[in-house]
Parts: sequence; C-alpha cells; structure tokens
Amino acid sequence: MRPATLFAAIVLSCVLPQDPVPVAAPAPTPGRQVEQVLELDGAKVPYLCYLPPEHGRGDAKFPLLLFLHGRGESDGPLAKVATWGPPKYLAAGEALPFVVLSPQCPKDGFWSDDTQQRRLRLLLDHAERTLRIDPDRIVVAGLSMGGFGTWRLCAEQPERFAAAVPVCGAGDPSWGSKLVRLPIWAWHGTEDRIVPPHKTAELVEAIRKAGGARVRHTTLEHIGHNSWEAAFRSPELWQWLERQRASANR
Repeated sequence: MRPATLFAAIVLSCVLPQDPVPVAAPAPTPGRQVEQVLELDGAKVPYLCYLPPEHGRGDAKFPLLLFLHGRGESDGPLAKVATWGPPKYLAAGEALPFVVLSPQCPKDGFWSDDTQQRRLRLLLDHAERTLRIDPDRIVVAGLSMGGFGTWRLCAEQPERFAAAVPVCGAGDPSWGSKLVRLPIWAWHGTEDRIVPPHKTAELVEAIRKAGGARVRHTTLEHIGHNSWEAAFRSPELWQWLERQRASANR
C-alpha cells in the first residue's frame, strides 16, 4: 500500500464509528420488554427493547419510540430504567403499538453530551437495520435529563423524527430555527425546583419566534419535577404521537 493510501486508511479507521455489535442476550420477543446490549462506539450500551405482539407477523412495519430516562435511573441495574414512563408501563404488562427502545445512560455521561448523542443515533441506525421499523414514524421522548437529550437530538437531526416529547428538560434557545417544522409537545410543572420551568418556555418561545407553529407547551399547575406522571399517562399524547409522520414535516 502506498504511504498516502495507508495514512488515509489509518485516519478513516480513527474517525469512523464501528458498526454496532450485539452482545449475547435473548433475542427480542414480541409482546415483551427484554434487556439487550450493544457494543457501540467502543462501549457496551444496555437498553430495554419492547416489540409489539404483532411484530414479525407478515411484512408490517411499526413506529419506534426512543425513550430517554432521567438522571436517577443511570445508577443501578438496567431494570431501573423501568422506574418511570413507557418502560414502567411495559414492565407492568401493558402494551403499546410502538417498538420501544429505552437505553441506559452511564453515570459519568449525560444524554445531551456528544458521546451519548452519537450512541443514540447509532442505536437508532441499528434498530432500523434489524427490526421492522417504519422510518416515517420514529419519535423520541425523555424526562428530566432525558428531556435535555430529546431537545438536542431533535435539534441535530430534526428531519429524522416524526415528533418529540421533551418533559421537564432544557436546551439552547438558538436551536429554535432548527425545530420549526417538527411537531413537539413539551411538558413542565410550574413548581419544578430541579429544572426551572422557564427553560422549556424559552425554547418554545424561540421556536415560535423562528416561525414554528407545531410546538405545544403544557404547563402543569402546582406540579413539581415529576411532570412525567401526567405527561405519559395522557391518552391525548399517545393519540397525537400515533398521528405524526416525518414526511409531513419536510
């Protein structure tokens, strides 16, 4: 190999992420939420995977929900991710019409940092390659730290998602112009002492000032940080999510 070609190959091997590698675990089972692990970006990334009961029957494809937990669920076994939100309901035996991926953020990471954002994108890529996913119906939702991650993930790739549900999160108002076409339903409690509610209000206002008319903002009166209890138990939210299509946002 010529020196220039060898140098280029070395550079590429350093900057290109490796393909995700599944770590030995039971295969996802339709109708159940199971633990999975991927080797992503040189690290093992654990996640809960739920497939609807009909997954694998015929050629039907399904919407995908990426759920991002809060800071408190980083410390402990993967099962702790099912403390709140959609994975909690699935662990209790409820059903959802979505493929649901609920990864666990490491204790020394944060969903909105560069490393975790890259791994989330790789996880979605892997799911689209290996599961029956409708690419027009990928949605993301997160609470607290997961709300931060939801805002940034959508700002980085707004065209990838059909909709987003950031709950008691925050982000950079400069992202407003990137999010004008994406349907977003943001939730925050007025009595939140962990993440101030004005953080969500600032982002919503930035989107609207940039011309966005597809953002909804629900403020929950007299509710503290756990606004996710009301958000993810809202039948209207789930009906809204099922109606969204990424192709309608372009």
